[in-house]
Amino acid sequence: MTEREPSTGPDDTVPTLVDPVMIAAFEGWNDAGEAASTALEHLELTWDATPLASIDPEDYYDFQVTRPHVKLADGITRRIEWQTTRLSVAQIPGTERHVVLVNGIEPNMRWRSFCAELLGHIERLGVTKVITLGALLTDTPHTRPTPVSGTSYDAVSASEMRVEPTSYQGPTGIVGVFQNACVEAGIPAISFWASVPHYVSQARVPKAAVALLHRIEEVLDVEVPLGALPEQAEEWERTVSEMAEADDEVREYVRQLEEQAEAADDDDDLSKASGDEIAADFERYLRRRGQGGG
Repeated sequence: MTEREPSTGPDDTVPTLVDPVMIAAFEGWNDAGEAASTALEHLELTWDATPLASIDPEDYYDFQVTRPHVKLADGITRRIEWQTTRLSVAQIPGTERHVVLVNGIEPNMRWRSFCAELLGHIERLGVTKVITLGALLTDTPHTRPTPVSGTSYDAVSASEMRVEPTSYQGPTGIVGVFQNACVEAGIPAISFWASVPHYVSQARVPKAAVALLHRIEEVLDVEVPLGALPEQAEEWERTVSEMAEADDEVREYVRQLEEQAEAADDDDDLSKASGDEIAADFERYLRRRGQGGG
């Protein structure tokens, strides 16, 4: 008989949360360059999140794919850690608002039931908005700022949050399915996707994680201390540039991508932004970092 890890949740002790927003990221197909999971883990550490709940993995994961880990306790007693999706909670520094962080793994089966279980946590915790993070491989050059596209629950919110629309149609992952489940349940949900260069072989892309964290800052209007991530992003870009320079074909390909990106910039709607809009954006940026004028 398989021992089940119980789904722990706030059923008996529901914490009192102020206007909580949920931020979720899932390892796997939705997480090119580990950008989304890196951004989520950074928020857990930076905001000193407290464990809140975990989902019983028995119904959702193929353990030959998502294998449990063996741990040693005091070098003697073995125990099994089951890989699963976990929830934690934190208060956003400098505010009274709370955030529920979902550090997930894309399930192997029963996606609708999985989403329903997360919706149950949303209802019990009184979550007012959901933000999902993802990353995908695209033909963006590594030398340019990381593009972040997204989807929102309606046209008005997409405009207010400056969600760059995406024309992608095709297979989706748990990020897209969960966002859709939230919208169908009447929960405002937006999704941000960072573009990761498809020609980069390195697993972790901190530059894309930083781009996602900047969008979190904008949506929540708070400063997210980035720690060592900007330096790691610069080192990543230098390393990829050195690799590209050593290969004539890759170097030429990157040059072509840069030209395409510059041509696209010429048609960017940002050029239509008014001076007042740009000034307001800059004021918000300074205020988040405590540098605003009065």
